[in-house]
Amino acid sequence: MSQARRRVHLDNATSLALYDEAARAAAAQVIARYSTSFGLGTRLLPRAMRHHIEAVYAMVRVADEVVDTYRGDDAGDLLDAFADEVHAAMARGFSADLVAHAFATTAREVGIARAQTEPFFASMRMDLATAEHDAESLATYIYGSAEVVGEMCLAVFVNTGQGPRPLEPRVSEGARRLGAAYQKVNFLRDLGSDVEQLGRAYFPGVTAESLTDARLAELVADCRADMDAARACLPDLPRRARVAVATTLDIYDRLLAQIASTPAAELAGRRIRVANPVKLGLAARNVVPFGSAAGARA
Repeated sequence: MSQARRRVHLDNATSLALYDEAARAAAAQVIARYSTSFGLGTRLLPRAMRHHIEAVYAMVRVADEVVDTYRGDDAGDLLDAFADEVHAAMARGFSADLVAHAFATTAREVGIARAQTEPFFASMRMDLATAEHDAESLATYIYGSAEVVGEMCLAVFVNTGQGPRPLEPRVSEGARRLGAAYQKVNFLRDLGSDVEQLGRAYFPGVTAESLTDARLAELVADCRADMDAARACLPDLPRRARVAVATTLDIYDRLLAQIASTPAAELAGRRIRVANPVKLGLAARNVVPFGSAAGARA
């Protein structure tokens, strides 16, 4: 492409807006295909906020698919190439990769930085090299794979329409605790498949065979403490974000309760999930008070 033609394209706001829209649509397809829980939560958000959360989810999901689904001999190279493209897109504001482009657009608009993305990709690399964790490596892994993702989402919630601004430390801590809770609940739910299909054991010294009811109760209590800390920060979120996050928290509360009621010896052999009608009911329970409050203020 000649320099003149390139300049015309870059000056064409309509064309770039169309590309942005295509990238957002691609990100939306990813979350629609992969997650009913988070997909439901995003539908409760205002449109601009929803698009940003979809972009964050899609970027995270693509990296996760490289290490969990593809797992080829060159998975590390693919992950590094994707990380490089994401970071380049964040710097230049454009990518030929639609998911990277959608995420970069979001990152630039709400203030997601490499301080969040670099630990995330570092944790994804750990999945390619680490089969069992000790306490220190697990804390590092959860920070990168989940806590910084919580910070990314918080940046979306508080900075959409405002531009990049620093995150309030107390609320940022709540966002990290929320990400950690969701990650650890997923570890418990996927205990069997993580070992059998991926060859990974995340909780130190815990396998499907060694997990006891007492140890399961300790892990459940740890998840609940994180969720309680996150829930305490809900009033600091914008109203629609509060409804969305409260809904996903309620879904994970229900999921954790089902895990807690399952004997440890049977946990690895079950795929515990919250039924979609129950999820919809939890969403409705959060939406109704919001609607009433909004009506009262109108």
